Amino acid sequence: MPLSLSPPRLLLLLLVLSVVWFGNLEHRKLALTDEGRYAEIPREMVASGDWTTPRLNGLKYFEKPALQYWATATAYSLFGQHHWTARLWTALTGFLGILATYFAGRRLFGAQAGLYGALVLASSLLYVGMGQMNTLDMGVAFFMGLGLNAFLLAQHAGASRRENNIWMHVVWASLALSVLSKGLIGLVLPGAVLVIYTLIQRDWGLWRRLHLLSGLALFLVISAPWFVAVSLANPEFFHFFFIHEHFERFLTKIHRRYEPWWYFIPILMAGILPWLVPTFDALLRAWKIDGERKAFQAGRFLLIWAAFIFFFFSISSSKLPSYILPIFPALALLTGQHLARMQGRTLFWQILPMAILAIAGLWLSSRAVNLAGDESSRQAYAQYGLWAAVTAACWLAGIGAGLYLAYRQRVQVAILIIALASLLAEQSLLRGHDLLARTTSTYYLAQDIKPYLKPGATFYSIGMYEQTLPFYLDRTVTLVAYQDEMAFGIQQEPGKWIADIPSFEQKWRTEAYALAIMLPDTYQQLKSHGLPMKEIARDTRRVVVSTP
Repeated sequence: MPLSLSPPRLLLLLLVLSVVWFGNLEHRKLALTDEGRYAEIPREMVASGDWTTPRLNGLKYFEKPALQYWATATAYSLFGQHHWTARLWTALTGFLGILATYFAGRRLFGAQAGLYGALVLASSLLYVGMGQMNTLDMGVAFFMGLGLNAFLLAQHAGASRRENNIWMHVVWASLALSVLSKGLIGLVLPGAVLVIYTLIQRDWGLWRRLHLLSGLALFLVISAPWFVAVSLANPEFFHFFFIHEHFERFLTKIHRRYEPWWYFIPILMAGILPWLVPTFDALLRAWKIDGERKAFQAGRFLLIWAAFIFFFFSISSSKLPSYILPIFPALALLTGQHLARMQGRTLFWQILPMAILAIAGLWLSSRAVNLAGDESSRQAYAQYGLWAAVTAACWLAGIGAGLYLAYRQRVQVAILIIALASLLAEQSLLRGHDLLARTTSTYYLAQDIKPYLKPGATFYSIGMYEQTLPFYLDRTVTLVAYQDEMAFGIQQEPGKWIADIPSFEQKWRTEAYALAIMLPDTYQQLKSHGLPMKEIARDTRRVVVSTP
């Protein structure tokens, strides 16, 4: 029996997806570098009232545009400063990306293809993971994906002149919001895909349907005001943002994120799980002409989109796993269309490798303790390994049920169960990650520090900067002998830091009351110098002291 797409069942599926997708946001402590950074910048916007000039730890920070900062600062203002409000924009844009994929897939390829495309996107490992972490990549992926979907709807053979006009202006608005999310890639990458498609397909008439004049006007009305305002307030912004953060980041190793050309291949293979085989099968078939040769070829455009963006970041000198996230909506649409045509036995054989991976996950979970950096964290990793083993077992059960249904030609129900089982497993792994919070976040350390905070007291951060600590302490720190990504801000306002440890020691001895955080080795070094300190808190990697 085909899966009914009646409105009540779709609403029920949407409700389940919403609960699972948003249910984890508050549970986990902020972890990793990005989560702390992109929670703290909006906090400082709210605290200072300056929504034009982004600041990190009180220093000018121009690496990225301000759209996500504004969205998160708005969430703080409306609902308070919480884990879930820090992650809300990422989760919301990820969820809206799923809905946009369903809508576009349904209009372009049919109801089943739209549903399957949305399920593929909602359960792909990398997409789910990045949709739950506070980074900028999901926001730009959503707006680029929205622009992609709107472009397909505007250009497909059945689009009326009015539909073309409406959807193309959605495209231009989406490109503007992409640029406000992460910079020029939001315009350059879609533009390059359009040029490549035109050259290959020789569809010159496509350019007459872009509404270039009104579209560019809309693009500038949305994107330009902030860039003008921040440049007027900070004359140094233009060179740093457009030259340093775009051309130097792409062409040089200045950000120390260099990886080999094949870096994204295993990330893509793992990130598209559990749909690895169906996706690559769909990619192999995507070049086929659909309908008349002169008609707009959505499949080819999606393939060029995925291939070019993947290639672009592969040749870049700066790489992070989340950079390829904008290709996932295209992959989901192609895979959804392919799944809608697939027979049960074919689905069975293409999903069978996932059962093997689930078994491998069970085996690897028992060895999670080997990832512990020190003896004190081994217990936490052992607990997480047990959690991961249970998750892998549940995922294996879901995959097994899907395989059984696929073999019995119950394709629609099989795809739904495989997708939901994978989404639940991925969310479970994220939720269990909070078992490692004492080693990946400063949340608990901050709770130990808070009783010692006094108004006006200086808090020094020596030779390090813990990204999540200012968010949890609701205040900035004074950097000592450390610059890293804040080097530009320090250059603009050098009075806000201390250049070396001897200068800090001299300053410390004059403080009536102050706090400092440092590595254990630094603590021993200062102690050997006879610096008067009182230890007030410590965790596996950091020591916090106050003046005696």
